[in-house]
Amino acid sequence: MNIILLGPPGAGKGTQAQRLVERCGMRQLSTGDMLRAAVKAGTPVGIKAKAVMERGELVSDEIVSALIGEELDSMGDDAGAIFDGYPRTAAQAEALEGILGSRGRSLDYVIEIDVDEDALVERITGRFSCATCGKGYHDTFEQPRMPGVCDKCGGTEFKRRKDDNAETVRTRLEEYRAKTAPILPIYDARGIVRKVNGMADMDDVTEAIEKILAG
Repeated sequence: MNIILLGPPGAGKGTQAQRLVERCGMRQLSTGDMLRAAVKAGTPVGIKAKAVMERGELVSDEIVSALIGEELDSMGDDAGAIFDGYPRTAAQAEALEGILGSRGRSLDYVIEIDVDEDALVERITGRFSCATCGKGYHDTFEQPRMPGVCDKCGGTEFKRRKDDNAETVRTRLEEYRAKTAPILPIYDARGIVRKVNGMADMDDVTEAIEKILAG
């Protein structure tokens, strides 16, 4: 099973991908993570990417495609792939077809985690975490049981991500729409796009995705 998970920042895409990794033995292919790992490991593709990055340039589609091919080749034939953050353009979608086809694979589903943008902004901007142990909280949905004291470690210092503000979140949502718009019609035409309600409880989202994969 080879799938693409689509969803804006904060939609829970990373959480759902990790659950599929744990429950279904799939491999999450996040281009950012793979790029860093390839550079660190000094693979042929990593060496090319490092040179480009050191010049302050964007890594080309060709390098990203090679990176994905390298990762797929390292997987067993029976291991499914979850594409996270790729493809983002029509050209990348076309390249992915070639990468998969040359390895006897095909794309089964594009799963779009559908969210209400206003509710998502509230979800993200209300997040904060314990500065000591990292346990997450929320202004509205999950406050510490004792105000100002972490439930997990008893810490009294909390922090928020600088980019978890309404203006930044809405900008990221606009970027997501701009990048996703060109590829959804391609997969819609093939009848492989499935939507799940990303505003539901995380366990319900997981169950919905697993039902899709089960056919």
